[in-house]
Amino acid sequence: MDNYICVTCGTQFAESLETPQNCPICEDERQYVGHDGQKWTTLSEIKKYHTNRIEKLEDGLFGIGTEPKFGIGQRALLIQSNRGNVLWDCISLIDDETIARINELGGISAIAVSHPHYYSSMVEWAEAFDAKIYIHEADKKWVMRPDPTTEFWKGDKLNLNEDITLICCGGHFDGGAVCHWSGGANGKGALLTGDIIQVVADRRWVSFMYSYPNYIPLSASEVSRIVGTVDDYSYDCVYGAFWGTVIPTNAKERVKLSADRYIRAIK
Repeated sequence: MDNYICVTCGTQFAESLETPQNCPICEDERQYVGHDGQKWTTLSEIKKYHTNRIEKLEDGLFGIGTEPKFGIGQRALLIQSNRGNVLWDCISLIDDETIARINELGGISAIAVSHPHYYSSMVEWAEAFDAKIYIHEADKKWVMRPDPTTEFWKGDKLNLNEDITLICCGGHFDGGAVCHWSGGANGKGALLTGDIIQVVADRRWVSFMYSYPNYIPLSASEVSRIVGTVDDYSYDCVYGAFWGTVIPTNAKERVKLSADRYIRAIK
């Protein structure tokens, strides 16, 4: 039996003899089924045509992304910590070369994922590094490969260690989370946001959406609430979901200005 992977969103499903009938994540209005219909692959097939790129982004932070692009195309972020390295968000491809390189960087003790679009092959990653997966309980129904490595956390925040905190912002998904890393940006703090607070093409700004591919906005009150969930945290930098989506300085101010601009535009 195989753990089939949705080609469009990159999510790995529970083991089965045949391909799943559908991908609930892609059939949800926040995502989409590919123009050629539902298609499936496996990790062994992905390994034939793709590799992972691992790149240092700042001291203690590495990006990990698949080339050529697979699925949505996000890159994960590895935070180095003397209290145990944390992988923020995840990707579908994991191979021997990736495992060896990450072990050189100190391995992974915990995996935290912002929302269902980036669950990808998180169980494969957890098994490779003997790590725990942390998902907010509000998004439990979107986990397509249930596994004992997954822990569902509750409430507004979860401290993974003294430097790394998961914050439930909601918005894009009910359990949509961001990661605050106090040691980032040379000690000024960094916010790792996935799609929950999305760094846009003009990297002076962020945006907030219920669905990005289908252009479904969030309400003004919801955007204000999201920004409020991170207001008590110090951060100078924001890392979005994709290579190059970074606001390197004054990010907290830019998030607030972006929220104000967004709310003006939809009123």
